[in-house]
Amino acid sequence: MIMTEILSKNKIEINNLNLFYGRFQAIKSVNMPVQQNLITALIGPSGCGKSTLLRSLNRMNDLIHGVKITGEVLLDGTDIYNSGMEVTELRTRVGMVFQRPNPFPLSIYDNVVYGLKVAGVRNKKTLEEVVEKSLKGAWLWDQVKDKLNHSALELPLDQQQRLVIARLLAIKPEVILMDEPCSALDPIATMKIEELMIELKENYTIVIVTHNMQQASRVSDYTGYMLLGEMIEFNDTRTIFTRPSQKLTEEYISGKYG
Repeated sequence: MIMTEILSKNKIEINNLNLFYGRFQAIKSVNMPVQQNLITALIGPSGCGKSTLLRSLNRMNDLIHGVKITGEVLLDGTDIYNSGMEVTELRTRVGMVFQRPNPFPLSIYDNVVYGLKVAGVRNKKTLEEVVEKSLKGAWLWDQVKDKLNHSALELPLDQQQRLVIARLLAIKPEVILMDEPCSALDPIATMKIEELMIELKENYTIVIVTHNMQQASRVSDYTGYMLLGEMIEFNDTRTIFTRPSQKLTEEYISGKYG
């Protein structure tokens, strides 16, 4: 795997990570930095392991029976697979947005405050302030401020996805993982989510999995190309898309396969 020297602060460091589903090895000795307040994209053909790698960053793979992991994932220098790591706290610090919007069948307001209420926050003024701040952070406040009591399921898909992001922002994560967040959206809605991602990186570290190479080239600062569970090449996005050092990367970028 080819990787240039990274000089900025790393929020996450993946070191020699291996993941097995039973006897099948889905991730093979992956090393990758994730820089703070930047967007890192993972690209590669279907089944290459990029979503599995993404889910490894907040231990979502723990929910799958028979998974075995070796190596380490350091979050601010602490291995998240250490036995002392509190997984609930980890998933608060490292949140995830999935392929299809998954708002709860509740009001817009109740969606945003859901995590806070679970954590025991009940002060009405505090909740109202968080709702406004989170919806503004997801570029959704102006569209929904007069219908906060309406069902979240009534929103168009792109607004549902932004609501899910607002729900995540409400619990103040440090890292946002996005697994194909635009796959269910039309081009206009996709553009809105991409603009939001670029805005969010001012305050959050973002890792995105995408099949859309144009999307990776538009929004990300760094890109990793994966194939058959291996990180073939990792570099700044401009270099990956204009001067890849590995033939396998060049063949994928140029559309020769994948």
